[in-house]
Amino acid sequence: MNKTFCLLIALFLTGMGFAQGPPILTGTPVMLGLEGNGLRTFGKLILKEEGFVYVQPLGIPYNISPKFQVGGILPFKYVKPGEAEAASGLTDASVFAKYQIFKRDGRAKTFRILAKVQHTFPSGNTLSSPPIGAGIHQTYVGFVAGRISSSIGLYSDFGYVFTSRKAADRFLYNFGVSLPLLPPKYPQKQLNTLLELNGSYLVPLDLHTLFLSPGIQFIPGRRILFEASFQIPVLFRTRFNIIDSNKTRYVVLLGTRFLLH
Repeated sequence: MNKTFCLLIALFLTGMGFAQGPPILTGTPVMLGLEGNGLRTFGKLILKEEGFVYVQPLGIPYNISPKFQVGGILPFKYVKPGEAEAASGLTDASVFAKYQIFKRDGRAKTFRILAKVQHTFPSGNTLSSPPIGAGIHQTYVGFVAGRISSSIGLYSDFGYVFTSRKAADRFLYNFGVSLPLLPPKYPQKQLNTLLELNGSYLVPLDLHTLFLSPGIQFIPGRRILFEASFQIPVLFRTRFNIIDSNKTRYVVLLGTRFLLH
């Protein structure tokens, strides 16, 4: 009887996670559903003061167990720096692992914390002009937390990026709120609105940037999700006299996620 009850609760929470949908730019602590064995891809257009950058990553997460997930990310990048010639190709690839360190489930709600490690390899072409890859190893170590119910999802993640070759380390943080616009029902169909804050602090330069990112998700069924986000820079601050002549004006993201099984 206890095993049957636990299974029903797990299935209910999985469905609830689908109804909320994972945040678009902030990490999610739910490793089931669309963050489980599946595919994620999105087009990300970054419009600069001069030129633009387009990135199309393909992410493949895989659940080793309900508490442990691994995956890889292979991105394609196109860079058009103003009037100069464009460059394109596969950029730096990443592998990651997540492990659930805390979970507390309640009636129609859950609170979870994950530890996350991600390593990015200098696999992109650095000889092109402009370069497609960063040319350095980058290791991210951080935590993901979230409180999810049928009426609201609260998410956060924060971590530190260690870099090789004496490049600048970074502290990254994200916060997200998700609100479903449709009541929970079966078969699943949900429309979610999201509001996220995405921050980066470049340690050696004391450079702090922050984006405000409203977004929307449409979940037409159990195995697929469509999403869009619009990022607006709201903070660019440093103690040093740094002038970024090619700052980001805004970022547009359009993507989809598939659940394989």
